[in-house]
Amino acid sequence: MNKYLYELISSAGNLSLEDILLRIGLSAVLGIMVFLSYRLSHTGTIYSAKFNITLLTLTILTATVMTVIGNNVALSLGMVGALSIIRFRTSIKDSRDTIYIFWTIIIGICCGVGDFTVAAVGSAIVFLVLLIFGRIRNENRLLLIIRGDRAKEDEIRRALFEYFPKPPVLKAENTTVDSVELLYEVNRKMLDKAQERERTSAIAGNRSSRTLSEMIYEIGGIDYVNTVEQNDEIY
Repeated sequence: MNKYLYELISSAGNLSLEDILLRIGLSAVLGIMVFLSYRLSHTGTIYSAKFNITLLTLTILTATVMTVIGNNVALSLGMVGALSIIRFRTSIKDSRDTIYIFWTIIIGICCGVGDFTVAAVGSAIVFLVLLIFGRIRNENRLLLIIRGDRAKEDEIRRALFEYFPKPPVLKAENTTVDSVELLYEVNRKMLDKAQERERTSAIAGNRSSRTLSEMIYEIGGIDYVNTVEQNDEIY
């Protein structure tokens, strides 16, 4: 038993200090590349400085673990068993964050086992892909929320169909005995077309030109008309 423990400990220290510094140091350099990529591709409230620092640290830690494990099967099984008891419950704000987590782990694994070329080339390609396509965002949508008397529901619907060139999509309808709340989803293109038609009518001197809010409130019995922009930064 003592001999087995001695072999287990001695086999984990075959690397020289220079090799250890090279593996962990290169993982830190590539981790800084991940740090810069995340900073460039995330803007506004969706950017998390703490999460970005975590990505850099995770790269170094993964490389450190892989350097310790090396080709030691017994040590790798023990490490898997130790890490399996840890549960990560960090919420992912953006689907791109998952990419960055896997990226840091892969860099750490490659650097830990000494595959520096794979780590460098793969990171360079991923960096360019995220730099080019990482800032692409979903089209912002507008949520139109109208609440009024339940008896006015049909008139509200007719006003919306009259204002928009294409009928908006009804996402939810909440009703009580006396009131109704309608939630419509409107994309930016639909709203721009409707507003452009409204401006054209106003310039032409058409007195019937009215904004959407004016059309809704003229029906009577309307409590409120709210417009909420739904984008990647709202959770």
